[in-house]
Amino acid sequence: MSAKILALDTSTENCSVALMIDDRIIARSEVAPRDHTKKILPMVDEVLKEAGITLQELDALAYGRGPGSFTGVRIGIGIAQGLAFGAELPMIGISTLAAMAQASYRLHQTEQVSAAIDARMGEVYWGQYQRQTDGDWQAVAIADGQLECVIPPQELAANLVASADTWKQAGTGWEAYADILDHLPLNMEKGQVLYPEAQDIVVLAQYEWQKGNTVEAEQASPTYLRDKVTWKKLPGRE
Repeated sequence: MSAKILALDTSTENCSVALMIDDRIIARSEVAPRDHTKKILPMVDEVLKEAGITLQELDALAYGRGPGSFTGVRIGIGIAQGLAFGAELPMIGISTLAAMAQASYRLHQTEQVSAAIDARMGEVYWGQYQRQTDGDWQAVAIADGQLECVIPPQELAANLVASADTWKQAGTGWEAYADILDHLPLNMEKGQVLYPEAQDIVVLAQYEWQKGNTVEAEQASPTYLRDKVTWKKLPGRE
């Protein structure tokens, strides 16, 4: 029997919550840019009420750890930590890129996925994943050994490891930089997945739970990938 895990994600324009209980998933999802703080907690209440369970009865709380919008990732981890602290739950961080690979399998039964989220500033958050025999996913490193990275799309071609396999596209990066990414040296198929979903995060969280990969709430951390952001000060500000 699966663990009772609640998952939430606000890392992109999409806002979602999912609960896995007794091997079934109860989910809510809405594309709601700038409204995550208004939407996420009511969604949590709805799925818990539908399942007839309280936070204190859960085994763990999972969250989309990024990459994604800086603000969105911070909102998600902050709310997740608050819920986990209150209910004394361990936490499980899941890659949003890997979650889109799981979504691609859910929708297309595809087992090889190239995920690209539009990172703005002329870059994408990038990751490639292969589904394993147990249903979990393995990230595929690019040429410099990175499993997930933020990179200008025009630099991807020189960094990808050659493969004759067919990969399913996932994420907003493919549309944002179609003129470049459509010419990568990969066999690609278009997909329907644009955003991470909590219903896929909660599936991946089950594998991490089984491996014992949980942390206390105060140790939960985001994955931004981009360490520095270029910005301009407002006139008259120091």
